[in-house]
Amino acid sequence: MSRIAQMYEFACRVVLLVLVVHIAFLVFSLAGLVILGVFPAFSATIATYRAWVRDVKDRRWSVKQTWKLFFRFWKDDLVWANILGYPLTLIAVFLFVDYMLVNNNYLGAPTYAVSGILLLLNVVYSLFATLVWVVRANFDEDFFWILKQTLTLVIVRPLCSLMLMIVLLLVLFSYAKWPGLALAFGTSVPLFAVVVVVYSFARLPGMDIHVLEPNPKFAKKRNQQRSL
Repeated sequence: MSRIAQMYEFACRVVLLVLVVHIAFLVFSLAGLVILGVFPAFSATIATYRAWVRDVKDRRWSVKQTWKLFFRFWKDDLVWANILGYPLTLIAVFLFVDYMLVNNNYLGAPTYAVSGILLLLNVVYSLFATLVWVVRANFDEDFFWILKQTLTLVIVRPLCSLMLMIVLLLVLFSYAKWPGLALAFGTSVPLFAVVVVVYSFARLPGMDIHVLEPNPKFAKKRNQQRSL
């Protein structure tokens, strides 16, 4: 019974964590007038969850602890999160519009081939645009290194990419079936799922369920990881 009670307590704390992060996401997005606040809030959500999964000694965070950490990440990333977020969004819109145009305008036999290629590009880019925030939260490197590392991660960790697609589809299905979940937890649940999947399957140094501490050689080669 004690084991069941501990698991129940842990589940409740996870729900509380996700709920607090969701509220913080809304509050600080509005604090930046949405236009300037939403991408820093997105980045802070990822960074907060990363800090939580790496805190293997004590994951029983209080509301105050979660809120203060979220605010710190949000404040520190006000500029660079927007510099990264808006180009990623514009590319995503461009790829999606191209895909919709091809599917709604028959151009002969090549239409199906082009449609398939665009669908694949949209899927790969969606994975890339999601994972780039986790990689960026885990490494204190320049943008070009982050982008290259993220693309490598998508390609060389197919199990991680597959699990990420499955989990996100399950979350979207749940949100579509029970809209109240989307209102209550918003982006907090899918982003929590992303961090957990990366922690379990991506094998990133310093953020890996199998290796809890970064490889010293890797850390020396790639500079110092972003501290908590």
